[in-house]
Amino acid sequence: MSEPGAREPFVAWFETLDNRDVPRVGGKNASLGEMVQQLAPRGIRVPEGFATTADAYREFVNVNGIDQQLAGRMQALERGEASLHEIGEAARRLFLEGQFPPEIANAILNAYRELSARSGGGQASVAVRSSATAEDLPDASFAGQQETFLNVRGERELMEACRRCYASLFTDRAIAYREAKGFNHMEVALSIGVQRMVRSDLAGSGVMFSIDTESGFPRAAVISAAWGLGETVVQGAVDPDKYVVFKPLLADARLCPIVEKTRGAKARKMVYAVGGSARTLTVQTTRKERDSFVLSEDEILQLGRWAATVEAHYGRAMDMEWAKDGETDELYLVQARPETVVSTRRAGVIKAYKLKARGRSILVGSAIGEAIAAGEALVIRSVDDIGRFRDGAILVTEMTDPDWVPIMKKAAGIITDHGGTTSHAAIVSRELGVPAIVGTGHGTRTLRDGQELTISCAEGEQGVVYEGILPYEVEEVNLDAIPQTRTEMMVNIASPAAAFRWWRLPAKGVGLARLEFIVSNFVRVHPMALLEPDRVASPTQRFEIDQLVHGYDEPADYFVETLARGIAKLAAPFHPHPVIVRLSDFKTNGAAAPRPYRGTRAKRCLHSSGNGRTSEASTLCSTRSARPPSKRACARCARPV
Repeated sequence: MSEPGAREPFVAWFETLDNRDVPRVGGKNASLGEMVQQLAPRGIRVPEGFATTADAYREFVNVNGIDQQLAGRMQALERGEASLHEIGEAARRLFLEGQFPPEIANAILNAYRELSARSGGGQASVAVRSSATAEDLPDASFAGQQETFLNVRGERELMEACRRCYASLFTDRAIAYREAKGFNHMEVALSIGVQRMVRSDLAGSGVMFSIDTESGFPRAAVISAAWGLGETVVQGAVDPDKYVVFKPLLADARLCPIVEKTRGAKARKMVYAVGGSARTLTVQTTRKERDSFVLSEDEILQLGRWAATVEAHYGRAMDMEWAKDGETDELYLVQARPETVVSTRRAGVIKAYKLKARGRSILVGSAIGEAIAAGEALVIRSVDDIGRFRDGAILVTEMTDPDWVPIMKKAAGIITDHGGTTSHAAIVSRELGVPAIVGTGHGTRTLRDGQELTISCAEGEQGVVYEGILPYEVEEVNLDAIPQTRTEMMVNIASPAAAFRWWRLPAKGVGLARLEFIVSNFVRVHPMALLEPDRVASPTQRFEIDQLVHGYDEPADYFVETLARGIAKLAAPFHPHPVIVRLSDFKTNGAAAPRPYRGTRAKRCLHSSGNGRTSEASTLCSTRSARPPSKRACARCARPV
């Protein structure tokens, strides 16, 4: 840091910054410097780069005479003399028409040339990010309020991106957010981060939290992953993979504490554009990419360890962005900021929502929050049409970005086609306390304006959209009022998806977890249908099973791995206390059992039915033998089937 009274330089390299520099370079850039200084020696990779200072921003404003004009426009907004859109557009124009003073331009370009030399020569491809001095604070994230520009290459393009970064301090959404949080527009300055691009366009990237973002369970790290550049995950434009890691066991290299591993659709990815003025391009993913996990288990564990390290260093739950370089196969952290929603909730109170009646299920997706809401659907596909939104309606849209926030805060609930638990829609819904179901796939096509709906986020990680207005009740439990007991109390839990919700209870373990409930809720397919998939007669069911087991060497491997993770997730909130799992009493001839063989691969044996006659119905042989699935044989005659 500079000596008191000394003139601040216009550019500072990340390795010279730390968390004390928030007033100088904003929360985002200060955090990057902190990680480079303190965490890089512990193995966490951060792409190198530099930041412009708040002093450079203020100099730009003063030299171009923006400050007085800007103050006048903000006062006009407060007096109601002009709309937010009019004020925002006029404010941004002031910056876009401004010119960088030579000393600032030279400082930026000299640093860019040095960064290019460090990156191997030529003109480096960089990410140009905004970092406001009131951003990424413990009580105000400002997530998504300013702009980011990716794959910026060349000096002219860099200076234009920097100018647009300054202008983005006065996007409509940023102005509205500062108004809501009580920040003075004229006291906030903006720093620009210029960071070497990680070639995640050739691999994948995503978001990571060091806390479970729905329940607030602090001992889990939640990772979202998609192919290509990470903007699609942040924006909610794709349904990403989701991985959950139990942090307390990460220190033991013999263990693999991944308690959830869900493959997302990942229909699109953002890559570098070739030719023309566009720097990035969104394209369809290949079938192989859609069917594959973005990260290996070793990479998931590495990110989980990084999450635990970053959280321990900062002393609070953290929200991070990561990227994998497709040229080197190395992982990087490209951002880290405090998590400002679930970690700040009142810890001693649990609100339990419960439906008092059931309706027809229309849609499912990822549940955001734990509440229930009911109302009429209002389908809005474009931000240009948000003016027709009605207060108290249930917003149905494809995805959201910060421009949607004004109506999101007025909605009873939110439903999106795309996005995961770390998307913009999810993050803002949590911050606003509005229940949401994201990643339904086809909500805008299935639902219609005026349709009465109930959305339930109170049934675990899967949110359900029900037809009609259903009655529900809310019970508030004050954990501080629960009396101490001499007998150690345990809980009974049916579904791993709901286990994290009860981590605050003073329970000493799980008294009963029924294996068949874990299978039906988490594995979602009968074990015999996995051992004998050819005996599943329904083409629809067969397709669903194929989707579940894709990527596993054998269908049985899917069952074993998913069941193990389900039990682990159920046990994690109560570790190190015991968990009692009652083994299954599944019947092989129940409704969910596999049906007779169909198709050319099936062979049949004929045996006596006991009455001297041969009955084909009684001779479809069970393969419940000690033989492995690849060597199926009739249990009675040993004939291959």
